[in-house]
Amino acid sequence: MTGTDTSDLATLGPRLPSPCQEVVDGRFERHGVRLLLKRDDLIHPDLVGNKWRKLAPNLATARGRTVVTFGGAYSNHLRATAAAGRLLGLSTVGVVRGQELAGRPLNPSLARCAADGMRLHFVDRSTYRRKSEPETLAALLHAVAAEDAVVVPEGGSNAPAVRGCRALGEELGGHADVAAVACGTGGTLAGLAAGLPPGRRTLGIPVLRGGFLADDIRRLQERAFGGPRGDWSLDDRFHCGGYARTTPELDSFADDFEHRHGLPVERVYVAKLLHALLALTQEGAFPRGTTLAAVVTGRPFP
Repeated sequence: MTGTDTSDLATLGPRLPSPCQEVVDGRFERHGVRLLLKRDDLIHPDLVGNKWRKLAPNLATARGRTVVTFGGAYSNHLRATAAAGRLLGLSTVGVVRGQELAGRPLNPSLARCAADGMRLHFVDRSTYRRKSEPETLAALLHAVAAEDAVVVPEGGSNAPAVRGCRALGEELGGHADVAAVACGTGGTLAGLAAGLPPGRRTLGIPVLRGGFLADDIRRLQERAFGGPRGDWSLDDRFHCGGYARTTPELDSFADDFEHRHGLPVERVYVAKLLHALLALTQEGAFPRGTTLAAVVTGRPFP
């Protein structure tokens, strides 16, 4: 293929709607709470979870142009974009945070991106922080010879992606009282909340420190829908020190959950989400009779 449109994306065979799986866990049951897993990790073997929902609307407009996007050295978003480029015959460029990484052997995540055909362009952290400024972005696109590129933001969160994630809420509307998702850039939550019917609410568990995410979500909903949508809130207590940070308690919880339920738990997002839901259940945050749906946005990469 030399380009893509919506019909090209359909040929990749996404599993939609993704299945809901009930988890029988006495730690939730004793508080009268039912736990469902919304298995977005099963949508597509390469474009996992919310990556499909975010990337599909963006790539539908690429039509043969280079796709430029951004991420850290272990970014799942970069891996998904590179895989999409391989599957759809699109040229992709990943702008990677951390100039000090250039010249070193690639880690497994970036090596997978390169194997899928993504060109990697490393920049220092100061430049990376300014990547959305028009002059800096123009210089980056010139440096990778892709001035006419389709630019997808870090994490894939923009207005088309948020509108794509609205379907997640529509799929969950008849199944759960509370739909919960781990948050990086906030795009999935912004769309999920918009798709849920009245009377349902969305809970976001940020995986980064900072307390900035609520404003970002409001801006994303403004750009996607023209104003706020849905009943949503954030609980900032479960980031474990920051992105990709962990604690012995979180590791122990994830290992135990895997052992109990035979489900591999992705550590950066999903483990923090499930750990938070158990802690909140034990705190009495959910009335008896509540059905929780935890969105499994990814799976462990080898």
